[in-house]
Order: sequence, then structure tokens, then C-alpha cells
Amino acid sequence: MKRNLLIAGGLAGLLALAATRLPAADDSAIILSGTAGTTLAQEQQALKNARRQSDEARDRSARLDQQAGAARDEAEQARRRAAAVAARIQQAEADIQAAQARIAIIARLQRAQAARLAAKQEPVVRLTAALQMMARRPLALALVQPGSVADAVHMRAVLGQILPVIQQRTAGLRQELDKSRALRATAQQAADALGKAQADRKDRQTALAALEAQKRVAARDYRANAGLESERALALGERARDIVDLMDRLEEAGDLRDRLAALSGPLLRPARPDQAAAPAPERENAADGPPPYRLPVIGQLVTGMGEVNDGGVRSRGLTLVTQPGAQAIAPTAGRVAFAGPYRDYGQILIIDHGQGWTTLITGLHRVTAQVGDSVRQGDPVGITGPERPNITVELRRNGRPVDIVPLVGLG
Repeated sequence: MKRNLLIAGGLAGLLALAATRLPAADDSAIILSGTAGTTLAQEQQALKNARRQSDEARDRSARLDQQAGAARDEAEQARRRAAAVAARIQQAEADIQAAQARIAIIARLQRAQAARLAAKQEPVVRLTAALQMMARRPLALALVQPGSVADAVHMRAVLGQILPVIQQRTAGLRQELDKSRALRATAQQAADALGKAQADRKDRQTALAALEAQKRVAARDYRANAGLESERALALGERARDIVDLMDRLEEAGDLRDRLAALSGPLLRPARPDQAAAPAPERENAADGPPPYRLPVIGQLVTGMGEVNDGGVRSRGLTLVTQPGAQAIAPTAGRVAFAGPYRDYGQILIIDHGQGWTTLITGLHRVTAQVGDSVRQGDPVGITGPERPNITVELRRNGRPVDIVPLVGLG
């Protein structure tokens, strides 16, 4: 009697498993949509942006290397090589960012795949338990026990119906296991790429430090007035009430310097004063469009212009989160008007681009440029701090904030 109940229970288990719904192909989308934090689309966009930044930095580095080879003097050659190495450092930082985004995507896919695998394993485990329960009945006993032949016929008919279900379930399970192994291999490749990018950045930072020292030695003859300008900038910083006031004062000083530099030299007394024409009036340079612009650091945008932070302050620029110790470059050509610590903004850098255009970079850990330096787009100017720091960059025209997004193609 117990044997018959055992067989009946095993048959009922098999029939129940045959009626169980297989996980649909769209279940992965449901699992993915329930993941906390960023979405898969955001992570894929971050990966795409990082790869684009890496390609752009590699192209810049190649151009700067060519310009360094064609430089006519040692100072210019050292300057171009330093800018090329800075571009390669930013390329490595973009590669690190891409590897991190790729690892996040793979981890998300692995979680979804593990959930699908668990959903498919459960009915297979139940099916295996039912088969084991029936397999405990010895074959000899089935031949001598009354009614066993009829039970065997019924069992054979049920197994004939269940066998395709077993094959379907085990095939799907094998496919999920193959996907799991492929994801593990891809995750290892992404981890290797991350390690390589980190090692490349470290080597390039060492090379840049050596080039910076060489550049300072080669350009020492051109820095006679740097100390005077630095003291003047520090004095303006002490008198300024806030960073906006500091930028206004520096803009006024830069405008005065440009006006003085544009003045013509003394006029010689003409041979016939009565026939000399009146001197032409001084004309201001026509206002041109915005300068060619580039973000100073490689990172992810976290605050856009006009957004209000938790303290109720409206942003006048862009804030980016970078890799620890990321390289900062000059966004476009200009003259360093201020470089150093200021209030609670950390190390800041203000670059006067001329014709009313000014850039402010805050949140730096170390500034490598000095007041009075003439910088070109891509020249290294500073280093960010540890623990994924936030760097804010503001562009102003005649004291008014300008949206950087259209200039660098982030929109």
C-alpha cells in the first residue's frame, strides 16, 4: 500500500512540474528594472561617454606629439610634450571610467542571470527529487508485487510525456550556465582592463612630473615678473569679499593690463608739425565669439548650470566627479590670473582668456600653474584630490556666467 502511495506521489509531482510555467524571456527586463541605483541605460551611456573621451584624448595626444617634434626651441618642445602626456593621462582616466562602467554593467547582468538561473533550477530540483523518490523502488520488487505491472505501464506513459519537459528544462539550464561562464570571463577582462588603465596612468603621471621639472628649467628666463603678478593677485584675493568679487577684481585688472599693452609707443615729433594728421583714436577689439573650449577634467557630470544645491545656492557652472588624483588641463588658451587656495573653495585656478572671457576652476588638490603663466588649451594646470573629488568649472563673459554645455557638446 505504501509503495502505491509512493508511486502515486511521484506521478503527481511529475505532472505538477509539467504544468509549471517556464520563466519567460522578458523576465530579465523585470529583474533589471528592479535594480536599485542607476539604470542600465545610464550605465551604458556612461560607458559610451567614457570611450568617446578616451578617443578624443588619444587624438589630442597624437597631435601634441607632432607639434612637440616640430617645436623650434627647448622650452616649447617641453611644453608640448607635457601637454601630450597630460592628454595621455586623461585618456587613461577615461579608460578607468569606461572599465568601471563596464564592470557595473556586467555585475548588473550577472545579478539578473543569477535570478533567472535560480528560477530555472527550482523546478529541475523538484523534478530530480520526484525521480529519485520513484527510483528507490527496487526493480525485482516491482515484478513480484501485485499491480506493479500496471503501475509500470502507467509510469512509462507518464515518463513519455515528462521526458520532453525534462529535456527542455535541462537545455535551458545549460544555456544559463554557459551565459554565467561567459559573464565571468567578461568580468575578468574588464577587471584586467581596469588594472592596466590604472598602471598606465601611474606611469604617465611620473613622466609628466619629470617633464614639468624640465619645462620649468627651460622657461625660467621668461618668469621674471611672475613673482610680482602673484603678489598682486594674492592682494586682490585678500581684499575680495567672495569668489565672485575676486573674479570681478581680476577681470578689471586684466582689462587694464590689456589696455596698457595695446597702447602705442611714444610718437616722434613730425618734421612739419603743421602738416601732421591727428592720431587715430584707440579702438577696442571687436568682441569675438566664445573661445574653443574643453572641460578641464575627465569625469561624470553631477550638477548642471542653474541647478540648486542642498544649501539653496544656484550653480553658475558645471560640477564633475573625477577619478582620485585626476589631471586638470587648461580648457582654452589664456593667462593665469589666480592660482592657489581661496576661502573654502580649496585650490582654485582663474584663467583670463581675454576679451572679457574668464574661467574659474575650484576644488583642485594641487595647482601646478602659476600666476602670470600663459597657457594653451590642454596644458596641465593641476591635480584633483583623493576619494573621487568634485571639480566645478565656470565660464564667464564680462562678469556673467555662460553655459558651457553647448561649447563642449555635452547636450
